[in-house]
Amino acid sequence: MSPDPSQSLAAFLKVRRARLDPATFGFAGRRRTPGLRREEVAQRANISPTWYTWLEQGRGGAPSGDVLNRIANALMLTETEREHLFLLGLGRPPETRYRSEDGVSPRLQRLLDRFDTCPAVVKTATWDVVGWNRAATVVLTDYSALPPDRRNILRFLFCDPEKRAKQHDWENLARFAVGSFRADAVRAGATSDVNALVEELCRESAEFEKLWHENEVHGHGDGIKKLKHPDLGLIELEFSTFAVDGRPDLTLMLYNPVDPALAERIRTLTLQT
Repeated sequence: MSPDPSQSLAAFLKVRRARLDPATFGFAGRRRTPGLRREEVAQRANISPTWYTWLEQGRGGAPSGDVLNRIANALMLTETEREHLFLLGLGRPPETRYRSEDGVSPRLQRLLDRFDTCPAVVKTATWDVVGWNRAATVVLTDYSALPPDRRNILRFLFCDPEKRAKQHDWENLARFAVGSFRADAVRAGATSDVNALVEELCRESAEFEKLWHENEVHGHGDGIKKLKHPDLGLIELEFSTFAVDGRPDLTLMLYNPVDPALAERIRTLTLQT
């Protein structure tokens, strides 16, 4: 028999409440049990003590997303704990709270560097490249030679003639990219953050403006990318995309040269740079 979601929610709330130190929040007095009292959590969350008590008793019904957010803040939950709270209370994750940060963690960069023949990049929801490896430098673009605000995949596609010329079947690629970009931005909760970029691209490229207003949406979990490389010629790479856990604003894109001969040629180029 599967567990009752309301009881699972009740148990989760009780455990998290018991882990909080009352003195941290200015609550004094002797206590028979560790942690905050129910009414203190309710006070911090600005909800009815009776309602919160019912939730901990497994009889409060389905709380709203707003209530769960206030309880998450009151209990000082981490982002992972907050997501778990929503899954227990509503059966879905919370709406994503987008945050944009520069760069990637040292751990993630070390992972990128392990792919010596596979170009790998990390992009934000607005398709700014914030991490890459040496293979990406020699096959895709030397991102380090560009200022941060120019390391944007959409600007490459629509506003950089040299990089546009390297793309095989640019028309289909551009349509696919715009639809994927739209989906990424909404999924990451970054709708407002893309407005300035979209306005800029619409001014700079009539082709982007046309595709944007067609309102197509595409997924881009995996596929084939073809490039016209100045040293390698026309090459074909399989690509796969991966979410970065805890960072809904970031996506890892890995390009795999299936042909062993091509992989070795990429390795040689990386050693020469």
